[in-house]
Formats: sequence, structure tokens, C-alpha cells
Amino acid sequence: MKYWLLFVLITFQFCAAAQQSVRLINDWQFLKQDLGGIWEAVRPGKEGSPESVPLWTKVSLPHCANDKDAVDPDVNYYQGPMWYKTQLDVKNPYEGGRTLLHFEGAGQKTQVYVYTTKVGEHVGGYDEWSVDITEAVAAFLQNKELVKTFKGKVPVSVRCDNSRDLEMMPSDLSDFNLYGGLYRYVNLVYQPSLYINSLFATPVVAANSKSAMVNVKVLLENPGHLTTAQLSIKLKDPLGREVQKIEKQVQQLNGDINAGDLMVKNPGLWSTDQPVLYTLEATITSGAVTQTTQTRIGFRSFEFVKKGPFLLNGKRLLLRGTHRHEDHAGVAAAMTEDQMREEMIAMKEMGVNFIRLGHYQQSRVILDLCDSLGILVWEEIPWCRGGLGGPVYQEQGKRMLRNMIGQHYNHPSVIIWGLGNENDWPNDFPEFDQQKIRAYMKELHDLSHQLDPTRKTAIRRCDFCKDIVDVYSPSIWAGWYRGVYTEYKEVSKAEFDKVDHFLHVEWGGDSHAGRHSETPDKALQNIKASGTADERAGDASLYGGAARASKDGDWSETYICNLVDWHLKEQETMPWLTGTAQWPFKDFSTPVRPENPVPYMNQKGVVERDLTKKEAYYVFQSYWATRPMVHIYGHSWPVRWGNENEEKMIKVYSNCDEAELFVNGQSYGIKKRNSQDFPAAGLRWNMPLKKGSYNVHVMARKGKTVVTDTIRFKYQTEKWAQPAQVSLKKISEENGIVTIEARLYDAKNVQCLDAVNWIRFGLTGDGTLIDNLGTSGGSRLVQLYNGRATIRIQTNGGRSVASAKVGQLPVTFFNL
Repeated sequence: MKYWLLFVLITFQFCAAAQQSVRLINDWQFLKQDLGGIWEAVRPGKEGSPESVPLWTKVSLPHCANDKDAVDPDVNYYQGPMWYKTQLDVKNPYEGGRTLLHFEGAGQKTQVYVYTTKVGEHVGGYDEWSVDITEAVAAFLQNKELVKTFKGKVPVSVRCDNSRDLEMMPSDLSDFNLYGGLYRYVNLVYQPSLYINSLFATPVVAANSKSAMVNVKVLLENPGHLTTAQLSIKLKDPLGREVQKIEKQVQQLNGDINAGDLMVKNPGLWSTDQPVLYTLEATITSGAVTQTTQTRIGFRSFEFVKKGPFLLNGKRLLLRGTHRHEDHAGVAAAMTEDQMREEMIAMKEMGVNFIRLGHYQQSRVILDLCDSLGILVWEEIPWCRGGLGGPVYQEQGKRMLRNMIGQHYNHPSVIIWGLGNENDWPNDFPEFDQQKIRAYMKELHDLSHQLDPTRKTAIRRCDFCKDIVDVYSPSIWAGWYRGVYTEYKEVSKAEFDKVDHFLHVEWGGDSHAGRHSETPDKALQNIKASGTADERAGDASLYGGAARASKDGDWSETYICNLVDWHLKEQETMPWLTGTAQWPFKDFSTPVRPENPVPYMNQKGVVERDLTKKEAYYVFQSYWATRPMVHIYGHSWPVRWGNENEEKMIKVYSNCDEAELFVNGQSYGIKKRNSQDFPAAGLRWNMPLKKGSYNVHVMARKGKTVVTDTIRFKYQTEKWAQPAQVSLKKISEENGIVTIEARLYDAKNVQCLDAVNWIRFGLTGDGTLIDNLGTSGGSRLVQLYNGRATIRIQTNGGRSVASAKVGQLPVTFFNL
């Protein structure tokens, strides 16, 4: 393509796949403040001397400066400069080669130093970039005194800065934290004197799928100024067998080269059920210099039918999606590869085949996992809320779009490049000009197609730009920010008819993990069907405005399960629907929701921030998963309540054909699953309950496969009055970690099962409170769920006193 050379020269200053690359994980030190200058990071000083301050903390990478304070209920999260430093043993094995530091992502502005020499900087917290440190390292090693002082190691210092900045994307009005730190992997990379910087593959599948072609381009770097080389391109099938090969002499040894086309007969097609991946291998050789790089590719075609559904490889596929932020309990943005893998596998096991990566370019690890698991991707740049800034702001957006497309170009999972999110949300700038926003959106749209004409562009919720992009998602939050969930299909069809290509991303609602309700839909009686569902007036606000579930509902898992259940049953009867993406898979932290039941948490996930599954996870699984499963609602609901002999519903979520329920050993019959029989697809049993304990067991069958599930609960018939006292007790202890539970009782010692009061835990002594996790059981300030709350304590082998405070009630203490 004619724009390719400009594109790659601007974008690819990092190493796509190095000949030798080492992750720099250990032996880092961290300082959560600024320095007076780079000298303070490297000056020699003995421990305890004035030169040893400020005090640094030992950390490993990835590391986020906001690993705890992002969800600390009592402070704003830190936004400012911070430093990292380490000492590297640099030994480049290549004569005339280059030594690079490759950053997979760092927030949000970054400067890099070798000793006191600044070697590079980057603006933007989510794309990859690299710094060539070859000359700076050589200069340092030539100074014998410095080599002696640092014992042959090369000191490297990195200054990160996530300070508020109106001329940077994303906006601080965004519903997520703008984290700081080296929260993705950093690599020490050695490259030879001629190497392939980047490898690009553009597969095209014939209409009959009987053949395919892949065009290959490479971007060469030639620091050794070599004059001729041999280029070899090999395509290998999923079993590692060579399919096709290109061999050619290359005279132009700088910039991008069109290596040629590889033809494939009867290609295995990449799909969400069978994500077939081929390997493209490129080798450049010049004399004794040789380097090989690889990338995985897939052959597939897709189409958003005009006024119709989505097709993958010519067949309709209902996109069953979710969303993701790079955020996790205890580490914030600094997720390890193992944590990312666990999260993505949990999504796939829920039945997900599509994901929107909101609202920024995410880790290369995530894209690799989407390729291998079979999850289609909408990935977007962080132009999110606030309006439109000036030239610096706009150039950053274009640069991030170039980098995102270039760095993730080869992934067969990607089908959409997202250009923005909620760009109708003003207030970062005095001016909010819709025409200027439209003009910039058109620039991004055109740039995206220049760089990659094979994929679509999309935005979510900016109606005055919906005609610019290829695919549009309006705001439809039926049953949460507006209206009732039973109007979901009607509202969706009305929005579908307004555009050529419709894809509904973001729906669902918040749920406080562990909170359940005997009357979950009670608040709906005061909510009017709206006909529209624009969350702008109500998002993140718990005050004022029309009645809505987000403000007036109970935030119970019970309600959200009903909402999800209704949406999923309706989606099965919408043949025109391309698909949807529930928001989001996992709870994540946000600075704009300090008053949520877990402070500073967006609690719309179907799993908690530590991947603990909520009940809604199993509702999705019952509709989307293929492996037989069954789940009785209420695993985290230890006490139900009501009148003696009052009829209560027991719900079972399953993708099996039928299920049989047993209560205290007695069968209550077999029910057949029918997705249109709401709720629980007909797998529900109404039965009168008496005060006492219950063991509920289910056996579900799909063909010859039988799956089971069991829960236990107590049924309380005593009525409670106003809360009067708090109790604390130890409910478990394992590996030096004690879990304590607080319960709220009235004056007659009856548990207040609908209590949603705030509770604050405290601790004094040898132990450590395990809090600031952003979970319902990992927060020292949290709303009760059904009159109770838990927290864990690391005993450290000593004695401690735990406390619990609820409003004006007396403080309760517990000796550990």
C-alpha cells in the first residue's frame, strides 16, 4: 500500500521479535516522588548517609505505582512523577550490533537515562516503544572510575509521570485510572548489525475459501551499513510443516521491503471455535550476520452485513462479547503474563468469542491470547471523554493509532480499530465544538484505513459522529441507567435501524459481590420505560434525576442475574443482531466512583477484581458455553429470609437439556430447559420454606453427560428491627491468614439481613490488614452485603486486635 513506508518509519522504533531479548523483572528500586535531578538516582552513598535519601523501595516488574492507592477509600490516587532504577550487566554478543531497552507499556510520560545521560522519552501509557542505549552504554564503560564504582554494571534510571495533563489522552474524566509506573514488561534487547525490526503479514482468503494469499513486508534496520543480504520467508502450518517459501537477494537494506506473496491451497481457517494459526518466519543473512523473527497469522474473512448480522468466514456468528481493563487486585495495571492468561481463559470458559479492549491499546500478551483462544477483538485508542485538545493532543491520538495498528497488525483476532469512546462528553476544555470533533474523527477514520484497509473502524456513543465510522455502537443501558430491562430488544432495534452497521457494546449493571435480594425487581415499579437509554445524565451519579436502577436499585447480584438472563434470552431471537459486549468482564478501579459499595470501583464485572466469580458469570455460561455446566444460584448467600412456609424460588443456571432438583434429599422433579422461559430458562423451582437449614443439590444431563452442583443455606423467619450491634468472629484460618466476619444485629440479636450500612475495619498489633484490593472482601471500608462483611488478616505469627465500626453503633473488637 502506498502509505506503508511513511507508516512504518513513523511507527516502528521498537523490536517486534528480537534475536536476543531478556525480561528485566528483578533488582529494581522504586521511588514514589520526584528527584531533584538524575544525579540523585546514581550518586554514590553509604547506607544511612545523607546521600542515601530519599529512600527507595525494592520492587519487581511489572510494577504499578498505584497498586494499592487506586482503591484506598481515604485518599485520591497518586498522580505525579516517580522513578525506577536498576543496574544492568550489558554484554551485546553482536559485533556492531545495537542494545535496546524495549518497553511494552509505561504510564504515562517516560524518560530513560543511562547513568546521567538521557537516552530517550515517550508520551503515552499504552503503546510499545524502545530506546537505543548503545552509545550511552559504550561511553559509560569507557570510564574506568565509573565501571569500578558500579562494579561493571550499567546504571539505568526511568522517570515515569502520570500527572494530570489536559493535553494528553486519555482524559482524567475517564471512568478508569490513568496509572503510573513500569506496569508492563521491560526487555533488554540485543540486535545484530542488520536485523528485521518488524514483520507484516496481510492474509487474503478467496471467496470460496479454497485458497489464500499472504503478502509479506519487512522493515529492516541496518546500523552496520551492510550492502547486500539474503532474505528468506517461510510459512509454516499449525504442525510446523513448511507450506511456502520465498528466497530473494536484497540490495535495499533500510526501510520497508515488499518481500512478496505466498500462495496457500486449502488453508485452515481461523475461527472462534478453531483458531488455526500459521507461523510466518523471516530470516535476514549477510555474511556472518543472521537474524530470524517470527509472527503468528491466521486466514479468515469477516463482514458486517449492511442492516444485517456479522459473518465470519461466510457464516453468521453472533458476537458474544465482554470488555477488559488492564487492572487487577493488589497490582492494578501491573498484571503478570500468568494473571492475564488466567483471566482470558476464564472469559473463554464463559463462552466469550468477542472482546472490546477498553479504552486503550493493551498488552501484547492479551492479543496473543485472543489469537490462540479464538476471541475476536475491537481494540481502541484512548480518546475517551473530555472533548478535543489542541495540536499536541491531536498528534498524540494519531501517533497512538499508528502504533496500535502497526504493533497489532498481524493478529487475526483483530477486526475493529476503535477511534474513541464517549467523545460527546465535554469539560476538559472551554470549547466543545462538534464540528471540530467530527473533523478529527474523520482524520482518524481515514488514517486507519490508509494504514489498514482490511479492518473496520468503530466508536461507541457519539451520535453526531456515527456516520463517519464503519461500525457504530450507541448507548443502550436498558434496566440500569435508563428504563427497564424488558425494553432491551425494542430499544436495540430502534438504534439498529439508524445506522448501516450496528454493534452493541456496553450493557449490564453494577452488583456488589455477596449481596442478594428476595425482591430484586422491586425498584423497577418506580422506573418508567424510557424508549431511550442514554446514561450521560446518570452515569456515576447516585444523586438526583429520574428513577433508575443504577441509583434506586439494590445493587444485588440477584437483580443483575435477572437483567443478564433477559438480555441473553432476547439475543437468541434477534436474527439481525451482529452481537453485543457486556461491560465489563472484571470489576476495575476508577477515580470517579468514590461512593460505590466498594469505594473507587466500577462493579459491573461478572467476576471481582481478583477473578472471584459472581453469580452472573454462570448466567452467561448457561447461554454461551458448550461444555455442560450447572450452577444453583446463591453460593454466596448463606441466609435467606421470609415468612414461615413462604414460597421461594430456587434458580438453576445450566446449558444442559434438563435438570433435577433435590432439597434435603427429596427430589422436586425434572425440568426441561427452554431459553425463552424466563427466568433461568425454565430451570426454577418454587417451594415453601420453613425456618431451618437446607441442602440443595441439582443433577443436570446433556446426552450422557451428568453434571452436579450443591449449596447450603439457612432460612430465617425472625423479623429484625433497627441495627443495634456489630459482632466479629473468626470464620477461617489458613497459612497464617485469618478471615473474620462482621455481622449486624438488632437489639434482640436478630441478624439484619437487608442491611447495607457502611462498615470500617481496623487492626492494631502484629498483624496486617489485607485491604485496598477493590473487592467486597478486601476493603477496610465497604458496604455490608446482607448484613455482613468479611476481611482477611495476615497474622505474622503474632497478636492483634481487629475492630469494626458501623455508623454510630459501638465499636466492636476481636482479639487474634
